[in-house]
Amino acid sequence: MNIEIERKFLVKSEDFKNEAFNKYTIKQGFLNSHKERTVRVRLKNGQGYLTIKGKSKFNGISRYEWEKEISGSEAEELLKLCEQGIINKTRYEVKYDEHIFEIDVFLDDNYGLIVAEVELSSEDEHFEKPEWLGKEVTGDLKYFNSQLSKTPYSEW
Repeated sequence: MNIEIERKFLVKSEDFKNEAFNKYTIKQGFLNSHKERTVRVRLKNGQGYLTIKGKSKFNGISRYEWEKEISGSEAEELLKLCEQGIINKTRYEVKYDEHIFEIDVFLDDNYGLIVAEVELSSEDEHFEKPEWLGKEVTGDLKYFNSQLSKTPYSEW
């Protein structure tokens, strides 16, 4: 079983763009966005992924995750079957101290929202926070991609 441990933050400036070592586009949808589990289809730079995530623990930091690579054409076909609310975003990767931060700049109906995530090896692992990192929103359901597909940032 693979447990994903991550914390999520709002981003208060775009200074991270100058520090990014990688940048790519993501298109994703949800075949299932139930609160107990999500099944996500993602197309990232032409490569497809199918991901199943379990319910988050009470603090929102960790949950079960299973991911399988699929072809880009398979992902395109599965995206046609997804629930309404496809998400498009640009992801930046920034190495800060000993961690990699993934910063998502959302597009379309979620335009204006910028969220950073950092994966950890344990829930209590310490990490340095860059200056552009803002308020922590770990565990706040409205910032989960599965919820942003249903109630986009533009409707808040």
